[in-house]
Amino acid sequence: MATDRLKAWILATRPKTLAASVSPVIVASALAFRDRTFRLVPALLCLGVALLAQIAANLANDYFDFKKGADSETRLGQARAVASGWIKPRTMLIAALATLAAACICGCGLLFFGSWQLLLPVGIAVAICVIAYSAGPYPLAYNGLGDVCVLLFYGIVPVCFTYYVQAQTFTATAVWLSLSMGFMSVNILLVNNYRDCDQDRAAGKRTTIVMFGRRFGRWLYLADALLAVACSWTVYLFRSWNTWILFLFFLIIQLFIWQDLSRLQGAALNRTLELTSLNVLLYALLLTSVMLF
Repeated sequence: MATDRLKAWILATRPKTLAASVSPVIVASALAFRDRTFRLVPALLCLGVALLAQIAANLANDYFDFKKGADSETRLGQARAVASGWIKPRTMLIAALATLAAACICGCGLLFFGSWQLLLPVGIAVAICVIAYSAGPYPLAYNGLGDVCVLLFYGIVPVCFTYYVQAQTFTATAVWLSLSMGFMSVNILLVNNYRDCDQDRAAGKRTTIVMFGRRFGRWLYLADALLAVACSWTVYLFRSWNTWILFLFFLIIQLFIWQDLSRLQGAALNRTLELTSLNVLLYALLLTSVMLF
């Protein structure tokens, strides 16, 4: 019984999607290392904030989607802990808030490594959006703003501010790479919403796919992949042709995965979701290797 309960909690964190929070920190830290400004402690604190904030968001989403009826027995994706009866709703909500509190504690540690006037408002915004993503009078994920949140909080904010607390400045390269990682992470949400389009529509969840259709979602997925590579131009533009081949090879992998959106449907897209998440980490490692070697 204890083993089953632990497994339920692990599944509730959605470990296969956590690459979205780890990858921006890796890229920003690699850039700081290249610029000879790398600092281990703030980098680890940023990793803690990123991971804990995403886990808190996943737990909160599990709770609030159950409350709003977006998760049901017809769900095509990974079973949700509350909707499946594995974890009580109140317990899940408490766990989400406790995890968010832990993320805030890590965030407070970052105040020693940068201007609190800058870091504190950003930290508050992150904390608010963790809950506001799927709760409150205007839940962002239910009103077509999920993609914007991912671009901002899984790209721009983590890359730019992980770099800032180490280098004490922002650079154009950090901004470009933040957009790159953001576009890559948006595709994780796109596949999830593409798969769940019919269920989301029935529950009144107005995702980008619900509003504009699956065809739009397929092309947006491809556009995000191309934009991610284009925004990385500061890393590969003046490098050798070997580096260009690596990025071309990555795009080819993306094209194969993109075709799944035309060929597969329903639960079969769970594998596409996993591959998309894995590709975010793969791209982060590609950027890191090019910057460091």
